[in-house]
Amino acid sequence: MSEIVPALRAELAKIRGVRSTSVTLALFAAFSILLAALGGWSARTAIDSHNPRLRADFTAAQAGLDGILYGQLALIVFGVLVVSSEYGSGMMRVSLLAVPLRGRLYTAKMLAAGVMTAGVAIPVTVVSYLVTQTALGPHGTGIGAEGVPRALAGAVVYLTLMCLFAVGTASIARNAVIPLAVLLPMVFIGSQLLSALGLTKDLARLLPDQAGARMLEVGSHQAFSGFAVMLVWTAAITALGYLRHLRWDN
Repeated sequence: MSEIVPALRAELAKIRGVRSTSVTLALFAAFSILLAALGGWSARTAIDSHNPRLRADFTAAQAGLDGILYGQLALIVFGVLVVSSEYGSGMMRVSLLAVPLRGRLYTAKMLAAGVMTAGVAIPVTVVSYLVTQTALGPHGTGIGAEGVPRALAGAVVYLTLMCLFAVGTASIARNAVIPLAVLLPMVFIGSQLLSALGLTKDLARLLPDQAGARMLEVGSHQAFSGFAVMLVWTAAITALGYLRHLRWDN
């Protein structure tokens, strides 16, 4: 484990030093918190005016987590850029000169992306929740409400896994275009597309984003199954990315 620490430090320094990755993390924070405020304010207005368009299953606790599902788009871009920026510029060769063992380099890159994502996701998830509850005013609920701490933890784990999923996908493609062209539409319209094709909701729930969304549901009894599905997806893509990384110059 001690051998990978220098490589991990180098990868963390590279991520912090590249403007595009820093910007995407900042956008994730800003976008998530802004959506949290707008969502809470909109829901409060609907409740106070008895607007029939308010979702029948609306709860203040769940509303505090909804914005995260949109903020994840910036983290997907971040995960893709962590890898594609080096492949595209040819800097991967320099990285391999510094860390000749490809498995160690790939592991350090994945760990760095996971650490950075979790480090940002933890405060942003908590702040977004609190901002929503503040915007809801008298209709809000506390962060210690039943099921909320577990859902917040699930959100952080999901965001981290989704970022690693993006890193693995970018390692397979070796560029940013293909991963973004696949992952962003998947998050936006993945389940709707399956429904349009006549496929079942059960199949749609096996998509990474749909499985991960269950981890954010307050009071859900399917959070663990969603985590299991998301973990399998991430592990599979990470493994394929590793194999592709071993042969990246072939």
